[in-house]
Amino acid sequence: MFEIKKIKYSGMGWILYLVPALLFYVFFMAWPLLDSLRLSLYTGSAGLGRSFIGFDNFRKLFTVEQYALRYRGAFGHTIIFFIIHMLVQNCLGILFAVLLTNRAMKGRQFYQTIIFLPVTLAVLVTGYLWKLLLNPVWSGPFLNALGLDFMVRPWLGDGKTALLCVSLVSCWQWIGIPTMMFVAALRGISEDYTEAAIIEGANNAQVFWKIKLPLIKPVAGMIAILTFVNNFNAFDVVFSMTNVNGAPNYATDLIGTLFYRVGIAGQHPVGIPDPGMGAAIAAITFFVLCLGVIPTLRLTQKRD
Repeated sequence: MFEIKKIKYSGMGWILYLVPALLFYVFFMAWPLLDSLRLSLYTGSAGLGRSFIGFDNFRKLFTVEQYALRYRGAFGHTIIFFIIHMLVQNCLGILFAVLLTNRAMKGRQFYQTIIFLPVTLAVLVTGYLWKLLLNPVWSGPFLNALGLDFMVRPWLGDGKTALLCVSLVSCWQWIGIPTMMFVAALRGISEDYTEAAIIEGANNAQVFWKIKLPLIKPVAGMIAILTFVNNFNAFDVVFSMTNVNGAPNYATDLIGTLFYRVGIAGQHPVGIPDPGMGAAIAAITFFVLCLGVIPTLRLTQKRD
């Protein structure tokens, strides 16, 4: 009888190990999310008093020009920001991973360190340094000396190039993460598959597209999801390179900077924070992320 009770207790004992993580998730993730959804239905602040207005914050966000103009701009810029990361950061990441997993390549550890090094730097530091490098006052004499006069221009002061520059700087800093994830995925593929394909007459390109890429599809899907979520929450890179207003003339304004101005700092010309409107922006972002993440998970994580 004693042995039977011991087996039953040990079978349920694993629940105790989940309690700390479950409490952490509920108090620091689930509850703030639900409270933010609730807050989006109110107006006012905790100090001045709040009143229930239903979905009026969402209505104003799409119909009142003061909010709708800035939200449409920030949402569109965030989409462009995400597309640039997918095309530049992730595509270069898989290219670098293929090169780093090639046994014929010398100095792989050195190049791997160089690629991952920007990830270890603070975003505010790298953003400010790139802001100086892109400033023609600071970099102009050096570029002129190299004969690169066409590059001497106010890249961050031009609305046509500012968002592209901010996006590429962000890609440069974080490209090490998808690269290392792709490297781990490619190294996990059994060499039996590639050797069999080579024996059958397949070249390196065919081996990659027909064998390696389908096998790392779950990792590629997870990287796409992480890129999607992180880009829709981006704030620090814009803050460090331009400002919270997304200068020049809101050309680099993202969802993250708009949320900060409306819900925390207070947007011009009112200058008074509106937590309810900020929560409405966050709620819409949450549902947009769900619409993007859930189908991607179903397409990339299912077993063939």
